[in-house]
Amino acid sequence: MKQMDRKIAPEALSKEEFDSVVISVDEIGATPPNIIYKNEEQEEQHGNKQWRQGALFLMSYVLSLFSWRQMKDSEIKRVAHSFKVGLALVLVSLLYMLEAVHDKLGDNAMWAVMTVVVVFEFTSGATISKGLNRGAGTILGCGLGSLVALLSQEIGGTGKAVAIGSSVFIFGATATYFRLAPKIKKKYDYGALIFILTFSLVSVSGFRGDQIIKLSRDRLSSIMIGFSICLFIAIFVSPVWAGDELHNSLSNKFDKLAESLEGCMEDYTCLLEGKKGTQSIRERIRSNCLSVLSSKSSDEALANFATWEPWHGRFGFYYPWKKYLQIGDSLRELAAYIFSLTGCLQSINQPPQEFLLNGVKERCESTCKLMGSTLREIGKNIKNMTSHGQRDIMLVKLENLRLELCSSTLQSSIEMLMNQSGAIEGGTSFTSSVFLLGEIIGKVEVLIKEIQDFEKLANFPQK
Repeated sequence: MKQMDRKIAPEALSKEEFDSVVISVDEIGATPPNIIYKNEEQEEQHGNKQWRQGALFLMSYVLSLFSWRQMKDSEIKRVAHSFKVGLALVLVSLLYMLEAVHDKLGDNAMWAVMTVVVVFEFTSGATISKGLNRGAGTILGCGLGSLVALLSQEIGGTGKAVAIGSSVFIFGATATYFRLAPKIKKKYDYGALIFILTFSLVSVSGFRGDQIIKLSRDRLSSIMIGFSICLFIAIFVSPVWAGDELHNSLSNKFDKLAESLEGCMEDYTCLLEGKKGTQSIRERIRSNCLSVLSSKSSDEALANFATWEPWHGRFGFYYPWKKYLQIGDSLRELAAYIFSLTGCLQSINQPPQEFLLNGVKERCESTCKLMGSTLREIGKNIKNMTSHGQRDIMLVKLENLRLELCSSTLQSSIEMLMNQSGAIEGGTSFTSSVFLLGEIIGKVEVLIKEIQDFEKLANFPQK
């Protein structure tokens, strides 16, 4: 380390020697020796060169993070949402800095900034829902709070405090009670919360304040300004519609379940033939089924926000968003059956090969293949918003498959398997699989009928 601390003059070394010293020091990770430059200009040039290299490295790193080609559609939407929130904050902050606005609203103009931070959500429907709830809660809270404050000032004395305290208790408790009602909590919970907060602040402020009306008016004006900026950006600047998100989510569920059904038999075939790589298939099936099973809360939220959105694309004001929730419930039931089928087919105890070669395995494979193609076709039609004219033919094919699975030939084959010595456990697992396949066919039939009703309500054009 002492040798590294000595000072070296650049003129004492040739260019090759100087470069070798720098390279050797960088390779061992030590601190480079102190360099004595000939003049300040040389030192400044060296510093500028290092600064440019660091800036170029930082820029390349940032650009690699935001490479549009490598980013998924969801990531692009998140980045766009971040820029929209930043734009809204800049606009509302500039508005606060204007002397004319500040002279009129005063420090209450900061409520516009708070409104942008609280109200701006990922989807346009969520932003509209929160903004309208906040506006309605603020108007009711300011109005009733100002009325209570003015009446309490007329009373004066000790009665003033009693009137304000009683009003805060009565209105706060009543609003909280109604807030717990399921229908109100589902759509107007945030508005009830803002009402309680605003009413309490305004009424209590009126105990010592004389300009309670001006305070309420300025605060309401600031909130309306912030909400207007959020509304404009959410609707007109790269909008993310909750209805589109729910629509795409429903069509993707059909593709996931179709892939899971086909993957079940693919995994089972690989298991019987002793092939490797079944773990990746099982993980994909598990991921798809769990994704569908855990989608209830997000679907309900998107359906709620979609009802607040204006007419956009082919989604009108009376679009049947509730049908999406009903179809989603049926898909979750179907996902549970597919998940159970996967467990039966992955059982350690399997029937003997001579039983599987008796046409049973082929029937199960054809059943899964047909149901997979049916689900994919339905998902594609929903995504394109078109109606398939051959739904009845699909129902007939599925009914024939159900009859084949319940045929006497298959039942006799299963009875033969169950009577064989040492094959009872394997027969039990496979019998459960056949039973689950029959139940899955029934669920798909119910699903097709629900899709037919949905297509009529949504006025899908026939393909």
